[in-house]
Amino acid sequence: MLALACASGCAVVDSARQETITGEALSAARAPSAEQKAALAKAQRQFVKEPTDANRLRLATLLAVLPAPMRNDARAMELLGPLADADSPGFGRFAALLSSQIAERQRLVRELEQVARERSRADREHEQTDKERDKREEALRQQLEALRSIERGILEREDRLRRRPR
Repeated sequence: MLALACASGCAVVDSARQETITGEALSAARAPSAEQKAALAKAQRQFVKEPTDANRLRLATLLAVLPAPMRNDARAMELLGPLADADSPGFGRFAALLSSQIAERQRLVRELEQVARERSRADREHEQTDKERDKREEALRQQLEALRSIERGILEREDRLRRRPR
C-alpha cells in the first residue's frame, strides 16, 4: 500500500513539474530574445549541474519551442530519447508527445525544402524554355524581315521595269 501511495505521489509531483516546465517554455517562447537566451542558458546549466529527468525535459522543451536560432530539434530529440515512452505516465508521455511533434516539424521542413528545390528547378526550366522561345521568335522575326526585304526588292524591280520606256 505504501508503494502504491508513493507511486501515485510521484505521478502528482511529475504532473506538477510537467506543468511548470510547460509554463516556463510557453513564457520563454513569448519573451523577448534576450530573455529566451537567458532561459535556455539557465536550463542548460541546470541540466549540466543535475541531469535529472525534469531538467532533461525542461531543456529539451525549450530547445523545441524557442524560435531559430535557439531552436535545436536534433539536440531536443537526443535529450528526449531516453524519456520518451508513450506508455509511461508523466514525463514519458510528455516526452513522447514532444518527440512526435518535433519529428513532424522536421518532416514538414524536409517536405518544404523538397518543394522549394522542385520549384527552383521548375523556375530554371521555365526560364530556359522562355530563352529558347525568345531565340525562336527572334529567328522568325529575322526571317520575316528578310522576306519583307526580298518582297520590297521585287516590288522595286517591277516598278523600275514598268517605268522604263519601251
